[in-house]
Amino acid sequence: MILDRINDHKRKQVAEDKKRMPLEQLKEMIEDTGKRKAFSKAIKTGGKISIIAEVKQASPSRGIIKKDFDPLDIAAAYDKSDVQAISVLTETDFFLGDKVYIPLVKENTNKPVLRKDFIIDEYQVYEAKALGADAILLIAASLTDDELVLLMNTAESLGIEVLLEVHDAEELERALRTDAEIIGINNRDLKTFVTDIKTTERLIGMIPKDRIVISESGIETKEDLDYLKGLGVDGVLIGETFMRADSIEEKVKEIRGIE
Repeated sequence: MILDRINDHKRKQVAEDKKRMPLEQLKEMIEDTGKRKAFSKAIKTGGKISIIAEVKQASPSRGIIKKDFDPLDIAAAYDKSDVQAISVLTETDFFLGDKVYIPLVKENTNKPVLRKDFIIDEYQVYEAKALGADAILLIAASLTDDELVLLMNTAESLGIEVLLEVHDAEELERALRTDAEIIGINNRDLKTFVTDIKTTERLIGMIPKDRIVISESGIETKEDLDYLKGLGVDGVLIGETFMRADSIEEKVKEIRGIE
């Protein structure tokens, strides 16, 4: 399965990163900025559904999504658009992301930034903090319960928020046993890469009202946005739809229903 391949590769990559820069050295690069809630505050906008817009060049299932890829230009377009946060893919081999994109994006926006990667080691959480990320993605399918708790506690200690991603009822039950404030429902099954936006509808009823719910993948139109808002979703994560657009700013307006 592609998820297993990615995680196996990620373990090897993290081991190499630790050799290049040991954890203790990485910790010295981290400034004590105090605990922040910039990401969740941005998402909880009240009556309007929030958009987390993604900086994404490629994916295993789609190949190259955006040929003229420039993270600075993309960040600038998002900064001028009605989106509330920015997701930056940093996985290098399967998604052609890069860790350096986070500080580059942070220089071009005041909007909170999510590090989207396959995080399986607390080293990556410290790394996210050093890079300037406001939040990280944790994927329930990639982690044991003990690993989830460890990584969430590490993030909490560093003032980084967690978007905890699930894609089925079993993973959601595991997520709800944690104190994760933000639950992401991925409409794309990471084991098969099949996308079904109805996944959000099937799972959202299980989530207590005090959690923030993000719907991820397969969101392409204003009708999709309206449908998810009607389900009670707080926000959506959109990547490919914006990356394929001729104009990101116009595509955001189109999905928002702004003339």
